[in-house]
Amino acid sequence: MSFKRFALRAGAMGIAVAMLLVTAAFAPAIAGESKEIVYWNIGTESPDREYYQYSVDQFNANTQSGYTVSAVSIQNDTYKEKLIIAMSSGEAPNVYSSWSGGPMIEYIKAGFAQDIDDMVKASPIYPKLMDAAWAQAAYNGRIHAVPIMNISISGVFYNKEMFEKYGIEIPATVSELEAACDKLVENGVIPFALANASKWTGSMYFMSLATRFGGLAPFQAAADGSGSFEDASYVYAGEKIQEWTRKGYFPEGVNSLSEDDGQAKQLMYQEAAAMLLCGSWYAGTFLADSPEFYQKIGWFSFPAVDGSDADTSIQIGTTGDQFLQLNCEGEKLEAAFEFVSYFSNDDSIALLASSNKIPATKNANTFEWDPVSQQILDACMNASATQLWYDQYLPPAVAEVHKDTSQELFGLTMTPEEANAKLQEAMQAYLNQ
Repeated sequence: MSFKRFALRAGAMGIAVAMLLVTAAFAPAIAGESKEIVYWNIGTESPDREYYQYSVDQFNANTQSGYTVSAVSIQNDTYKEKLIIAMSSGEAPNVYSSWSGGPMIEYIKAGFAQDIDDMVKASPIYPKLMDAAWAQAAYNGRIHAVPIMNISISGVFYNKEMFEKYGIEIPATVSELEAACDKLVENGVIPFALANASKWTGSMYFMSLATRFGGLAPFQAAADGSGSFEDASYVYAGEKIQEWTRKGYFPEGVNSLSEDDGQAKQLMYQEAAAMLLCGSWYAGTFLADSPEFYQKIGWFSFPAVDGSDADTSIQIGTTGDQFLQLNCEGEKLEAAFEFVSYFSNDDSIALLASSNKIPATKNANTFEWDPVSQQILDACMNASATQLWYDQYLPPAVAEVHKDTSQELFGLTMTPEEANAKLQEAMQAYLNQ
């Protein structure tokens, strides 16, 4: 098959994924057969770094396989790009962190992730993890990854002392949230800490607003082609983002602030901002950075849209924050699976829980949690459904357009109608391939 045919087939997926597909056809997808297992992850900061390294150290100290794991940590925003470049050059790592949904499926299709269904189901880790976690690690009914890390859902962290100071109650509806934000703005406080250079951070507002307006059905229909991203749910989400931007609910220059550099959490620590909408992993981040500040933090699920009958128990996120995919075969595959199994042993799970991250295990309720983490766990357990992050569920090229158009909304450089039309165009182009 020619490069041209592959490039045409890739279409809207872009040149990076086209290169990945070409590599899958013309070069072996399996990394070299040395005794080194190369493991890539995004654990550049505490507490994730320690959790990852613990399993690396335990494997290297105890394995009888003759293999050794070498870990490479890369910042989140550059990780996916580096991973695709490595795959396109035939130098993909043997084990690497991925995400469920579109990216994981693309890596599987390109031949860089092995079917490990039989290995998983014969191992002691299989009954330990939540069924929902294994479901998100599957493709075509077969497990292709091992879920690790914590349950991650989107929600609002807030400064309890600031809420008390300004007489703000936890909002149950969007109108109550807006009233709280208006009061904060009047007192010179930024309502939401947000660093949106990364784009995925701002997309949480888009997802939350759309899901609370219309539930799960609009997204499912848009993704499978029976509906559209020009649905009223997405018009509402875009209009609210732009209304809130104009009213000063976000930091000045929000699209130039870096999440990876900690600029959002610094606004919380400085008490320049009162709230932060992000994944529940932030509980562990706050605790690791400042146990004292963490005592000021509360949490609530994104409030209901006034007048909507959408199910407010629905959460957005993942059951397992990272999914380890294996790119090797034979004895090395067996050793790599032995390594990734260390992430789910009792000591590793206890270490994860001690850092205030809720493991995606069936025994999560047996750990003692602080009030914030218990609220997050209860929200997960009581959810009628969990919507996977859009940028993980959607095919990579469409996910990039989603993040781009979300950022344009915050920048007031596109109307909601223009942004949604562009996203729908990308989705249709993918479906037409």
